[in-house]
Amino acid sequence: MVINSLRLINFRNYTDKTFQFDEGVNILVGKNAQGKTNIVEAIFYAVIGRSFKTSKDRDIIKWGEEKGYICGEFSKRYRDEKIEIFFDKNKKKSIKVDEIGLHKIGELMGVTNAVFFSPDELKLVKESPDERRRFMNIDISQTDKRYFYMIGRYEKVLASRNKLLKSTLDINIVKETIDIWDRALSDLAEKIYLERKKFIEQLSPLAKLAHQYISGGKEDLQIKYISSFEENYSEKMAKYLAKNLEKDFKLGYTSVGIHRDELDIYLNGTEVKNFGSQGQQRTVALSMKLAELEIIKNRVGEYPILLLDDVFSELDKDRRKRLINFVSKTQTIITCTDLNDKIEGKIIRIEC
Repeated sequence: MVINSLRLINFRNYTDKTFQFDEGVNILVGKNAQGKTNIVEAIFYAVIGRSFKTSKDRDIIKWGEEKGYICGEFSKRYRDEKIEIFFDKNKKKSIKVDEIGLHKIGELMGVTNAVFFSPDELKLVKESPDERRRFMNIDISQTDKRYFYMIGRYEKVLASRNKLLKSTLDINIVKETIDIWDRALSDLAEKIYLERKKFIEQLSPLAKLAHQYISGGKEDLQIKYISSFEENYSEKMAKYLAKNLEKDFKLGYTSVGIHRDELDIYLNGTEVKNFGSQGQQRTVALSMKLAELEIIKNRVGEYPILLLDDVFSELDKDRRKRLINFVSKTQTIITCTDLNDKIEGKIIRIEC
């Protein structure tokens, strides 16, 4: 799948600008603060329905304007798709696909697919488990709308249970109704766990191969999904929630569940998060993103669009060369400040 064109109106620093892309490698070249990342952000937004930079849509609209607009025209193997996002400071954004309005953001999942990487994605490896759970949730949701809705439902049930835990000083009142939330939470948790487990079982060997290639065979990457429970997840979680109600009541939140799950990531048997160099951590994050390409290809039958923001500045010459060879099979949009390396592709100069 590819993006053919992108039109931006009052999006970030763009008043009204259209970009055309080739099927292969597209290189957005320009000085810092010219709007290269804004283009990548807009493509990602058209695919996912949200920004990787902010949770506030008001921030996306150009300063001094009331409305903004993204229009992406995509081609897939069997059909073309036109995705439009309408922003308004005074109301909720609206989304159209081929002129038809969507009622829920979940309806956008899977219309087209993209994988995004930037140096900030170092947080995928280095920061809290929230980032690794977010990584799993976004990737699985792109090819499974059912999963997207399950995650949303789980978060709502979890919020309701936590609200009940905090709502009264009398635990006996909590005991009267919390069983309803415990059963719902446990059932949803098992379904989400099974999807995540399957995803990581697919991702781990693919990321291992990608990392071996990018690192020149010098490092061995291992990724393991760590969950609160494994077999009979729903049954075990329900029992735990009941047994540890007093603990959760004192804490004021639910202490176990898929919202506490984690990924363990190792290079040559050493934990990357705490002992890997920044360069190693960055290459690991990139390898995990490259593995997404293959997973999405296996699930939907074609490669997603790959968005690489300022990735060259963080890689040495050999790794840059290997990366370009690795991604030649998919449409890739790269941002950079110069063209020191000889890269075959469409050059798009960005000057604002």
